[in-house]
Amino acid sequence: LSITMTSTTSDQKAASCPLMAKPPRQRLVSKDGRSLMQGNAPGSRETWFGALRDMWGTWLALRWRWVVLAFCGSFLLHWLLFAVLWYLLARVNGDLDVPDHDSPPAGHVLCVKHVTGFTAAFSFALETQLTIGYGTMYPNADCPTAIALLALQMLLGLMLEAFITGAFVAKFSRPQKRCGGILFSPQAVVCEVRGQRCLMFRVCNLLPRPLVDVCVSAVLYEERDDHELYQTTMEFSVDNLGSRPCPLFLSPLTFYHPLTPSSPLNNAPNIKHLELVVFLNASQESTGSGYHKRTSYLPDEIQYGSCFAKVTSRHGKGRSKAESMLYFDMQPCPLTLQNTHTGDALEKEHEVVQINGEDSDRVE
Repeated sequence: LSITMTSTTSDQKAASCPLMAKPPRQRLVSKDGRSLMQGNAPGSRETWFGALRDMWGTWLALRWRWVVLAFCGSFLLHWLLFAVLWYLLARVNGDLDVPDHDSPPAGHVLCVKHVTGFTAAFSFALETQLTIGYGTMYPNADCPTAIALLALQMLLGLMLEAFITGAFVAKFSRPQKRCGGILFSPQAVVCEVRGQRCLMFRVCNLLPRPLVDVCVSAVLYEERDDHELYQTTMEFSVDNLGSRPCPLFLSPLTFYHPLTPSSPLNNAPNIKHLELVVFLNASQESTGSGYHKRTSYLPDEIQYGSCFAKVTSRHGKGRSKAESMLYFDMQPCPLTLQNTHTGDALEKEHEVVQINGEDSDRVE
């Protein structure tokens, strides 16, 4: 049961699947779950239009440094905009020419008391938005334009605050950011379990919160000789639960996929490259919050003739990530069953791995 990764120079020069673009054997999903797929690169104009159409998704995808910068910049621009409007209102109304706002000329109605320049207008816009209310500057109820501008600033300010607050909460509560304590085994293994060859991987939970309803799904991505990307679902289960979710995340969990004649790995002709992407979904018992984690396995990350060492689930707190890697220790597991399946994508003895047309080490 070795892994076929044969490639020639002519094959590399041929057109390949867009998702499997150069460099050769590029992953679709990184080991820590990040998507590495690259689509067509649109022009800058299309990129900006796309970002504006999906402003919420663009905001959530930004790094924290840009989020904080956008937070500060949006409020500063909002205050600056209305400072200009308050200043223009004071100039058009003639308030800037009044020497003493406490004793205005007869017949002159001040729109905003003590707005005598742009600095005062900016301070008034800031006090209005933050409802500070120092008491020196205030709009005059006898000036309808000032009341209308005040209402406009408050409405736009509340909308801005609601968007910023919601975006911060959404970034803090993203499911993938809560899953740092869920670890997949760096490698998958193929061994015999109860008289059946199985492909297996292991998952452990380092989170201090109990997780329930653990579901795992997997998709096998195959690039074949026609340079098309094929997707095939693969069923993994824990013990005898079948397709039902695991009710409790008792760390670690080992998921099995029997390598039967109907397995996609035994019925995948003319494969040039394959990648197994695994998706894990779970929920927190106390709040029902969702947890989503994924990883992927390339052919050279599947160890043939090995199995995971037996471990005892530990529920004590303070277990470090380095200590938990002991969950993924492997030991030899000789295969005694004869593989009679034909078209097996994983089992062909002594296949040579070629990278950029040059021979490399053999991979089991």
